[in-house]
Amino acid sequence: MEYQKLSDSKITISSLLIALGIIYGDIGTSPLYTFKAIIGPREITDHLVLGGVSCVFWTLVLQTTIKYVWITLKADNEGEGGIFSLYSLVRKHGPKLIMPTMVGAAALMADGIITPAVTVTSAIEGLAMIDGLGHISHIPIVILIVSGIFFFQRFGSQKVGKTFGPVMAVWFFVLLVSGLSQISRFPGVIEALNPLYAYRLLTQYPQGFWILGAVFLCTTGAEALYSDLGHCGRKNIRITWIYVKICLVVNYLGQAAWLLHQDSRFLEGRNPFFEMMPEWFLLPGIVIATFAAIIASQALISGSFTLVNEAINLNFWQRVAVKQPTDEKGQIYIPSVNVILWAGCLLVILHFRDSARMEAAYGLAITVAMLMTTFLLAYFLRYKLRWHKAWVATALVVFLTIELSFFVANVIKFQEGGYITVLVGILFFIVMYASYFGRKINNRYTKFAHLGKYSGKIVELSEDTSIPKFTTHLIYLTKADRRDQIEEITIDSIFAKKPKRADVYWFFHINRTNHPYTLDYEVSELVDDKIIKIVVNIGFRIQPRTEVYFRHIIDDLISKKELNLHLKHNGSTKYNPGLDYRFVVIEKYLSIENEFSFREGFILNSYFFFKRWAQSDENAFGLDKTSVSVEEVPLLYHPVEQTKLKRRRQNTKENA
Repeated sequence: MEYQKLSDSKITISSLLIALGIIYGDIGTSPLYTFKAIIGPREITDHLVLGGVSCVFWTLVLQTTIKYVWITLKADNEGEGGIFSLYSLVRKHGPKLIMPTMVGAAALMADGIITPAVTVTSAIEGLAMIDGLGHISHIPIVILIVSGIFFFQRFGSQKVGKTFGPVMAVWFFVLLVSGLSQISRFPGVIEALNPLYAYRLLTQYPQGFWILGAVFLCTTGAEALYSDLGHCGRKNIRITWIYVKICLVVNYLGQAAWLLHQDSRFLEGRNPFFEMMPEWFLLPGIVIATFAAIIASQALISGSFTLVNEAINLNFWQRVAVKQPTDEKGQIYIPSVNVILWAGCLLVILHFRDSARMEAAYGLAITVAMLMTTFLLAYFLRYKLRWHKAWVATALVVFLTIELSFFVANVIKFQEGGYITVLVGILFFIVMYASYFGRKINNRYTKFAHLGKYSGKIVELSEDTSIPKFTTHLIYLTKADRRDQIEEITIDSIFAKKPKRADVYWFFHINRTNHPYTLDYEVSELVDDKIIKIVVNIGFRIQPRTEVYFRHIIDDLISKKELNLHLKHNGSTKYNPGLDYRFVVIEKYLSIENEFSFREGFILNSYFFFKRWAQSDENAFGLDKTSVSVEEVPLLYHPVEQTKLKRRRQNTKENA
């Protein structure tokens, strides 16, 4: 499949609008709650407000602009971004990189649960400021909107997505204008861009360091920005970020200006974002904010689908149903993940009930994801971009210092609600850990045989007319990547009590590549027109369609008159002209005869537990049930070595 890097695509007004709509939903809605979280219950002072906005500005400069927009976007895997793409680029340079990848991916999944809840709630809470609407409970409205977002995932976001760009363009314009309206009245607030104000807040303000937990909310969408690289391209992101960053900074400065010149010493539940809007614009502003929150939620949900799809293809997740609701590449829908995220969002909304409490749960998980990305990024800079060790070490120290500071500041949120995202992240990590290492153990105890050793016997079976023919073309899915190898259980299946006689034996190997959209195949003929090995190379973002591939390959070989297959009878009859073939799928189950250590038992029992809830192999590989035979074999990992079973000696007197 020919694939053009999106990072090299043409820059147009349309492509820039698409980038605005897809990339910046999360980070673009952060002004709704960031400054409110920084002030919290604290007394409003010049020290706190100017120091807070200075911290926000330099976080956007160092963390979002330099780390993600400038450096991390270089780590594109044929135009694709995200932690799994980064892992695919560097995994051969470090065998232990699997753990930070799992931790980072699990944290991003947890972020996908909290983001829709906090953004939509923050927007709808603005209704309390409108006369006559203050008594209305916002919880049912939030639940209705969030449920609607998840419900419409099954139809795909392609049609709705066309409006995302213009809506977000309007949103950022609102941020810009509302911020400028306050800065024009109190221009002195621009002095806060001096990093000295941030330094004084962190070192001189009582417990100033812990305010970083709230400051971090301004950059939570940076990781999603990198994950969506494949949708828009590097150049589009970098150009639009200039406009987005200006709008964000201006709005934060505007909120700071309003805070410094309002009458009350405390916020008392008010939101500076809505307070600085003129009264006549309040309702339209809330409506626009709600649409922006919906777009932010959509981006995180779609990102979660993409993340899990990549995890499946890299063996980090059990195979689950993946649907393609539209013809657009990258538009996928995973029903099971959608239900998990929807249920998690509802629990968060009902548990916390207001955005101020949700903010406590927000940020802790994503700091972990950023730390893991930094760790993987160091390998990319060293081995892919060939940076000198000193420069890599410098970058690592700078970003780790920033992110560890944010992490420590967010740790105190654990009891206030951070435990929610931590627990959710742990659950996702367990699924990935058990899926990956369970499959590794499974593969380790898969014994391979030399196919040439059995080729003569297979040919003999094929020509033995005393054995009923099983099918014309018999296809086995195999994990053996060498052309001359096959699993022993496959040999056992062929020569079972009822041997499987066929005219042609095919051994089909799916090879996952490090590139996202690879799709090609290789053919090896081990015995003329009798034993054929097929290797299909599939990119990690492609859902396998094995049966479709097989029909395409055999048609291709016949049309080109290769392997003499065109001279063979394909099993069709005058009653059914279709090709006669059958796939055999061999599934393992955990034998009760095993003895495990604690770790092995945990991994394998978890692996087979999750496997029961996962998609069957025939569905996962794109096989029609009518053309598949499924066989089950036990996995003997550590068989019981000794059995203390003795024959009881009979009493001779009793016998008498």
